[in-house]
Amino acid sequence: MSTAVTPYDRLIWTDVQVEHWLVSDEHKRELVIWFGHDNWEELRELAKRAHRARTAPGDALDFDALQRTAPRRVWIIPGIMGTQLGRERPAGEPPDVLWLDAMDVIHGRLPELRYHERDGIRSYGVLLHGLLRLKLRLVIAGYDARFFEYDWREPVQISAARLAADIRADGRRCSIVAHSMGGLVARCALSGSYAESLPAIDRVVLLGTPNSGAWAAVQALRGTYAVVRRLAMLDAGHSAEHLAREVFASLPSLHDLLPSGAFAEGQDLLDPRAWPADGLAVNPALAIRSRALQAALAPADARFAIIAGFGQRTVTGARRVAAGFRYRFSPLGDGTVAVRSARMAGQPLWLARCSHSNLPRDALVARAVIELLDDGTTPTLSRLEPDEAGPDETVERSAYASELDDEQLRRTLNGKLDWGALSADARREFLEGLNDPGPL
Repeated sequence: MSTAVTPYDRLIWTDVQVEHWLVSDEHKRELVIWFGHDNWEELRELAKRAHRARTAPGDALDFDALQRTAPRRVWIIPGIMGTQLGRERPAGEPPDVLWLDAMDVIHGRLPELRYHERDGIRSYGVLLHGLLRLKLRLVIAGYDARFFEYDWREPVQISAARLAADIRADGRRCSIVAHSMGGLVARCALSGSYAESLPAIDRVVLLGTPNSGAWAAVQALRGTYAVVRRLAMLDAGHSAEHLAREVFASLPSLHDLLPSGAFAEGQDLLDPRAWPADGLAVNPALAIRSRALQAALAPADARFAIIAGFGQRTVTGARRVAAGFRYRFSPLGDGTVAVRSARMAGQPLWLARCSHSNLPRDALVARAVIELLDDGTTPTLSRLEPDEAGPDETVERSAYASELDDEQLRRTLNGKLDWGALSADARREFLEGLNDPGPL
């Protein structure tokens, strides 16, 4: 098993470093390879506009000082898999990045991400491909945006305690913009003892947050989720089922994302008896711990605003069958999170025709986020009232819906990928598209 330094290990760049290089036109070659030329050009323009918004004419490029003094703090919280993870190496060597290092995945090192407390793995900044655009657009709008990075394998409640501690230490009145599971981390941080002595929280904008869970978590434990299957295509020696058993079944955070309440359609997915007896199921100990999460989440109040993606093929329900689970696919979600799960009682919801991964990248969604932070409402996206029936009831049972079971899904995204035969652009697109729905 190789632990040699890889090119990905040398890409532990902070958002502040990357912004500086984009503004100063330094390290263009490396950034173009990393982001792709078109993305580099877009990020470069956004970074220069953000710099102008932060500074008076003639000010130096002191990004650290600017981040300390800029007004109106906004915390950006990534979702599951949105932060780089790895271990320290001896002094003078770069960290040993495990997520997301394609070379380490190829060499079979993904099982090292199996979760154990005190396993020495830590976070090394957010994955900037997905979140840097949002940060820069918030800065251009006059906000002081800061990322909250965390070990996304941990229980949501542990990450929430750390978020609350960081907000408390910062001491500034703030707002929160959270993507996917990050929204659950934010809700947990704003409840109970976690929220004691926090500064005022003005707004909480949730992007594609699975407030009632995601069937993608079930599929990840079954080895039929597109992310797991694509990782297995990259891993030279492990199958999707092996990764599901050895890695994903060990993640407390993934158990925290299992469907609950009415969205679970009468199934108690934290009960191992609700699963097939083939070993691709919940971890009983982690399931017990996850039962407490829903009660630990802050209910929605006037500070909350919810944006959900739709128009992407999404699992919106499932039932047990002989082959495991049979999943119902429809366009009523962002490809990962169903609109029905994103909704919260008593709250309106804004709809964006956007995929889950693209919610924090999309310019239209960013405009809506800024309007919601400023005014608590947005004319940019369509609004669904709390008591208004969503598209779920009318479209989900139509010809647009389809059903597939675990056995059928295991026939997709098979084989192994020849990484060496791919261009730099193809490699980047593969990694950026891990969360894209698989073929049906």
